[in-house]
Amino acid sequence: MHLSFRQLATFREVMRSGSISQAARAVGRTQPAVSTMIQTLEDQLGFQLFTRLQGKLSPTPEAHFFLEECEEILSRVERAERTLERIGRLQSGKLQVACHPAASSIFLPQIMSKFLHDRSDFQVSLIMRSSDMIEDLIASQQYDVGFSETPQPRASIHQIDYDVECLCVLRSDDPLSRLDHITPHDLEGRPMAVLFDQHRTAVQTEAAFRDAGCHFNKRIELRTFLPGLQFVAAGQCAMVCDMVTAYSYLLQSPDQNKLIFRRFTPKISNSVSILTPGYATQSKAAQLFITQLQQAVSDMIDTMSELISG
Repeated sequence: MHLSFRQLATFREVMRSGSISQAARAVGRTQPAVSTMIQTLEDQLGFQLFTRLQGKLSPTPEAHFFLEECEEILSRVERAERTLERIGRLQSGKLQVACHPAASSIFLPQIMSKFLHDRSDFQVSLIMRSSDMIEDLIASQQYDVGFSETPQPRASIHQIDYDVECLCVLRSDDPLSRLDHITPHDLEGRPMAVLFDQHRTAVQTEAAFRDAGCHFNKRIELRTFLPGLQFVAAGQCAMVCDMVTAYSYLLQSPDQNKLIFRRFTPKISNSVSILTPGYATQSKAAQLFITQLQQAVSDMIDTMSELISG
């Protein structure tokens, strides 16, 4: 038995209207075509759906039972059609994003909030993980998009890389705030906050002081740069931090002037990347989100470059 959705929809319309002619108008077919379809349906089912007395249709008990099944099937199909239409218009769907700590509190949530605007049925997942873990989550296709520090290239990951520089963070009343850029000589002997020894920014920062023949006074060791902003604001130290953390501070506190950011020389690089699975096709939603994320990263770089150059 191979019943078609057209047969089920036509039968439902006949049951609702009680008339072949009215059902034909409702489904946009001729009366003979509808009559033939009902007869074929009865033949396939092996029992009668209607009795015909003096030109009037009367549903059999089996027809009423069959109608319940049709209603359930057709309702599910109609729901699926509406859902697919909303997915096609990016009004429904799911998106899973993993990001490193620097972007997880302000930068990514702001981008996702923009993405979710006018998409009340859209579901998103945002988790914070280390860059190494994000790399594995994307390579194994467990998440749609990753935003992390730049990994080593591998075939299972497609990446869009951005070479961003770290910035020196000082209190706004610090005498060094008058300078256009900060060097190890300016910070020699001053208490500094820095990430753990193995992090690439810590390695570069200490190397910059060593190469300049300057004493590096590491007072505070951190896992992420975000709490370091509080130590700098309290006058406990200075810090050379990643651009995402600095930009997030400005997004959250645009009117506060406790901290200032200056270019640090020599350049300390902390590149970031947008990651997607290398062996999977991106959904329309992921493509749109990546476009918005690319624009946001470009805006961040332009804004911070203008700030430290002005």
